[in-house]
Formats: sequence, structure tokens, C-alpha cells
Amino acid sequence: MPSQRQLRAGELIRHTLVEILQRKELRDHDLAGVDVTITEVRTSPDLKAARVYVAPLAQGDRDVVAKAMNRCASFLRGQLGREIELKYTPELRFIADDRFDQASRIDDLLASPSVKRDLDPGLAGEDED
Repeated sequence: MPSQRQLRAGELIRHTLVEILQRKELRDHDLAGVDVTITEVRTSPDLKAARVYVAPLAQGDRDVVAKAMNRCASFLRGQLGREIELKYTPELRFIADDRFDQASRIDDLLASPSVKRDLDPGLAGEDED
């Protein structure tokens, strides 16, 4: 379980990275025209490393986006160091976030007729007659 310090630092890093991305200073061809969302930042207990979970907002391959963000990690770390006040600017490691796809699969599963039947007690009794 992360400490309050880790959670606060993670949110500070996330908000600052979002502001940096909004300025569109990255010049990677794989990020051209792609809006990137940062869903979560998890920091190590010593705050020297951060895992940044990223995903494209609309169109785009999340693995390609994560690789492109990792190529820009040193630039982003430099920008981050200028804008936040931490003793150490953490090493950034970008990871493709697939939680949106998992949530869609769960929604599809819950919408299936067999699961609806199991979840609604009124429908379960109708099949037995």
C-alpha cells in the first residue's frame, strides 16, 4: 500500500506531466496528432522512480504511445524537474494502461443475456417455468 507521501507525489507528477503534454512540446513522430492521457503515476517509496500509466485518448495503439513516451522520458524528466519541488526528480517509466479495455470487456460481459438473467432474480424464475 503506498504511503500518503507517495500518493501526493504521484498526483503532483501526474498533474505536471499533463500540463507539459498540453503545451505540445514533444516532437516524436508516433505522438503527432495523438492525445495522450496519464491515468496514474505510482512512485517508489524513495520517490526516485515513477511508473507512469498512459493511454491514447481516442485513436492510437497504446503500446506505440508508451514506447514513444519512453523515448521522450529524459526530456519530460528535465521539464518536470524545472516545475516541481522535490528533492529528486524521479526517473520516469511509461507503461501502456489497458484498464479502459478491461472495463469495456466487463461491461460487455455484464450486458450479456446469461449474466443479466443471473443478476435479475425476476428473470431467473421465468426460465424455470
